[in-house]
Amino acid sequence: MPSALVIRAPGTNCDLEVCHGFHLAGATTTLVHLDALIREPSLIDKADIVAFPGGFSYGDDVASGRIFAMKLREKLYSPLRQAAERGTLMIGICNGFQVLVQVGLLPGAAPGSWPTTPPEQTLALSDNKDARYMCRWVDVSYESESVCLWTRGISELGTDDASRLAHHMLPVGHGEGRLTASSPAVIAALEGSGQVAVRYADNFNGSEAAIAGVCDPTGRIFGLMPHPDRFLDWTRHPCWTRLDASLRAGDTPGVRMFKNAVEAAATVRV
Repeated sequence: MPSALVIRAPGTNCDLEVCHGFHLAGATTTLVHLDALIREPSLIDKADIVAFPGGFSYGDDVASGRIFAMKLREKLYSPLRQAAERGTLMIGICNGFQVLVQVGLLPGAAPGSWPTTPPEQTLALSDNKDARYMCRWVDVSYESESVCLWTRGISELGTDDASRLAHHMLPVGHGEGRLTASSPAVIAALEGSGQVAVRYADNFNGSEAAIAGVCDPTGRIFGLMPHPDRFLDWTRHPCWTRLDASLRAGDTPGVRMFKNAVEAAATVRV
């Protein structure tokens, strides 16, 4: 059974939801405080999946996810890089996505080319275009040509209006979620290599190319601002009472993402 390591810090508030998602997907889960992980980094070596949940780590002092990310860069970049090289799956949700881009785990590198020291940051999650915290459900689209393993197959579930309503909405809750890049070439590279996995339908926060989530070149490391962990049950959907029972018989998109990851992790275990 694949194992998931969920890393929390002071201010993280979605760690239990992420653990529940992996539990529903059939993985064993270990929840660990970042400071404890720094003392025992070998926990990363034992994990098939590493997750960075959402919330407000360290109160988002300085900037969202900054303190969490800097501790990872200084203390745990080497074991995380090694995990990426051997194909460990990773996910960063909301605050966790902000952490991943600051550590340099996204947009990532091709296997065998990960730098031995933390790379220069090329992506950032900045203030929403209206400079307001937004907490609501949003329409999204999943890129059918993306290499992302986490979102595999979800784009095919929106073939009509009813199924799109059910499968192409996710909750968001962030004030700094506008994806920006250090240059247009970074976005072009993401597009060209199939690393864009999720887009906003209305681009409410002003992200470049309406990007809501990206992955590394292997599709195994995934970051997104919407919360799949808050959509693990159909009763969480804002229109769930109007959804056809046949739609609610299957997995929610949130559960599907966790299952995709657990299934992918199971195929590479030795």
